[in-house]
Amino acid sequence: MKWDCLRVSLSFRECYSHAVPEQARTRLARRAVVDAARTLFLEQGYASTTVDAVSKLADVPPATVYRLFGSKLAILKAMLDTSIAGDDEPVAVAARPDVAALFEERDPIALLAGFAGVTAAINQRTNDVHRVLIGAAGSDPGAAELLAEVRDQRDRGQRQIVRALVRRKVLQRDLSARDAEDRVHALMSPEVYRLLIVDRRWSADRYRKWLATTLAQQLL
Repeated sequence: MKWDCLRVSLSFRECYSHAVPEQARTRLARRAVVDAARTLFLEQGYASTTVDAVSKLADVPPATVYRLFGSKLAILKAMLDTSIAGDDEPVAVAARPDVAALFEERDPIALLAGFAGVTAAINQRTNDVHRVLIGAAGSDPGAAELLAEVRDQRDRGQRQIVRALVRRKVLQRDLSARDAEDRVHALMSPEVYRLLIVDRRWSADRYRKWLATTLAQQLL
């Protein structure tokens, strides 16, 4: 019998008792550690959370946690990666079919509306994790480097959106590509998301529609 620990909701230790294949056990262990870390990072902060505490909550042996991740910072990075992508599949967001198809969209309004939806979903999934990373970056040099890396990745992705508009020759007259990138960077930022969703209590649907409309107004 082939076991899928994730589907039958077995714990990491139960997987061993059922002779589950190594690949399934590894995937379950990684997910359990990431989920436990998310809980602890949000409850008590990144600096106050130890790998041993994550190991205990995840019910995954410390040696296994270190074998799979190597460090607490690597756990935080994995948590960010899964939050951004929405799952633990090893496929970059830009390479996923629904996102890749948007770059081929000929209608610039539809293109921006599509990316507004993608951005809204990512910001929703990463809102709490981004807050953890910001806090960790204030005292941990490794976390500060990770924050810079995340921002750089976001910039590269947003730059592709502007390049798609430039290729279609639909940017506003006298609007340079760099200025367009700055507008996209600001409007799609997690800071603006948090301001509207958390502080101003907007619904996710209202934010998505506002983002799509404002991007079109500011760029096209």
